[in-house]
Parts: sequence; structure tokens; C-alpha cells
Amino acid sequence: MDLVEAVLLTIITASTPLLLAAAGELVTERAGVLNLGLEGMMIIGAACGFAGAYASGSTLIGALCGVAAGAALAAIFAALTLGLAANQVATGLALTIFGIGLAGVIGAPFIGERIAGAPHLNVPVLTDLPLAGHVVFGQDAFVYVSVALVGGIGWFLARTRAGLVLRAIGENPTSAHALGLPVLTIRALAVLFGGACAGLGGAYLPLAYTPFWVSGMTAGRGWIALALVVFASWRPGRLILGAYLFGAITILQLHAQGAGLGIPPQLMTALPYLATVIVLVGLSRARGSTGSAQPQSLGLAFVPER
Repeated sequence: MDLVEAVLLTIITASTPLLLAAAGELVTERAGVLNLGLEGMMIIGAACGFAGAYASGSTLIGALCGVAAGAALAAIFAALTLGLAANQVATGLALTIFGIGLAGVIGAPFIGERIAGAPHLNVPVLTDLPLAGHVVFGQDAFVYVSVALVGGIGWFLARTRAGLVLRAIGENPTSAHALGLPVLTIRALAVLFGGACAGLGGAYLPLAYTPFWVSGMTAGRGWIALALVVFASWRPGRLILGAYLFGAITILQLHAQGAGLGIPPQLMTALPYLATVIVLVGLSRARGSTGSAQPQSLGLAFVPER
């Protein structure tokens, strides 16, 4: 029972940064924008989040610094792709490289430093329940925020007029503009939201996952978050399942190495990324024959007529 509980707890902690980043990217892509700078926004959020928490002694301040850093990088992306109609793919890749380099500069003074990790919820009686106690009632605030965020996004997209407008802009920006909808403004807000979520997902790593800063600690999680959005077919409900599935694959390779299985460690380390490629290829083949619900304008700049 203790082993099962330990495995579940590690899966949840490994899945939370993926879920936070993917939730924001889902909104961005539903607005018709492809943000490949997610990895850079996560790593800059991690660096600024740790710096803020170390300087202030507050996890909350650190999380807000991570959110602000991710949103700031997203604002640059929005200005280039929406304001100047730059190519979204090239801009996203450039910002990823920029974010990784800038995060290394910001985090350099904090290498080797440690902070107190994010506190965990402790509900009398409930937290002490076998198995479900610590798994459900003993997590840190980031875990509950990630689940609530996905639920709120699902409600927003399906039940509100603003969500309908955002989806309409993602599916056909030209028609939306003809109806008088502010396409570029709404897309910019969606990009800022996605960047803020990516920054929060990155801040989770040094604030809760491992309470110290290491250069490159996102380790490609931004790319996995991008794949998760496709895996979930741009549906928030499936996003939770996908995030925890990929988190489980990540933890599987750690437990397999610990059990001493005769599998090369390099192969086990590559397992989450290999699974990402396999899933994307399978989804691509399936959608090739059945059609896709993907927003039609992803990766394309929209320039309204003057």
C-alpha cells in the first residue's frame, strides 16, 4: 500500500507542470495561434520563480514571479507574430532559445542554493486516510490549481460567450473579423494567458518538485506539453488524462532503473519522449482518414484588411 501511494504521489508531481503548461497552450491554440516558445517560457518561469522565492522567502511571490516572466516572454511572442505578422513557428523556436539562455543568466547566482518547498495541504482525519489521504488531501497548492484551471478552461470554452468567440476566431479568423470581432486582441490575450500558465508550470519545478535551481531543469517538458494538447484533441477533459499518462511514463523509467532491470538507462530516459512521438504519429494517421478538429489557422499569421 505504501509503495502504491508513493508511486501515485510521484506521478502527480511529475504531471503537474505538464498540465499547467498544456492548459495554457490549449487556450492559445484554440484561438488559432501556435506557440512553440513554450519550453522557453517554462524555463524562464522556473528561473524567475526560484529567484523571487529565494529573495522574498515566499512561495507565492515566487509563483507570481514565474507567471509574470512567462507572460512577459509571451508578450514578446504576441508582439512579433500578431503585431508584426512574423512567422509563428520561427518566432516560437527563437524565443525558446532566448528563454533558455536568459534563464541561465538569471539563475546563475542561485546555483547550489535551496529554498523551503511549497507547503502541502493537511486536513485533519482526511489526510491520514489510507492511500487516498495523501494522494487527494495532501498535495501542494499547485496540484489543486492545475486541476481547477483545466476545469475552468473547459467551462469557459463550452459554456460562455467569450469562449465561443475565442473558438470561432481560432476556426475561422477571417469570418470572425468580418463580424467585427477583435481577432488580434483576443489572440493576444490568449497568448498572454498561455505564457502565464507556462511560467507557472516552470515555477512549479524549483518551488515544489525540487526546491533548488538547476540550469535546464525543464528538460523538454515544454515540448511534451505541446504534444499533450494534440493528444487531447484540444479538449480540456482529455488533457488531464494525457498529462497523468505522460507523468506515469516519466516515473516508470525512474522505477525501472531503480529496480535494476537490464534495460539501458539511456533508453529509459528517452521513454517519455519516445512515447510522445509514437502518440503524435498515431494521432496524425488517425486524423488523416477521419478529419481533424484542429483549429484551421494554427501557425498562420492573420492580417486584417485595412
